[in-house]
Amino acid sequence: MQISLVLLIAVLFGCGFYLLMRRSFLKVILGLMLLSHAANLLVFTAAGIVRDAPPLVHDSMSAPPAGSADPVPQALVLTAIVISFGITAFALVLFRRAYDVLGSDDIDELRRTET
Repeated sequence: MQISLVLLIAVLFGCGFYLLMRRSFLKVILGLMLLSHAANLLVFTAAGIVRDAPPLVHDSMSAPPAGSADPVPQALVLTAIVISFGITAFALVLFRRAYDVLGSDDIDELRRTET
């Protein structure tokens, strides 16, 4: 299972970087989304995917019991999901505004408006 996840991460990173190098603004946004998904899967895979007990701490305990799942990778990925959603929403609004002004989603058109 680890090998299949590593291959999936590699494919997602490759497709994400490929889409980032395209001239279409929409493809750049899709590339950013693929990169964020690949990074989230990378964090989960690096932390080790295991089925352990949830890290619940009762009133009489000061730390989670031994053999419980590590909550740090889950918290990191949850934070990364929220941040990538915000970046994607901002990029979509930016794309919409640029498309309304220029009538095209070509990134070279954005350079032409600077002069």
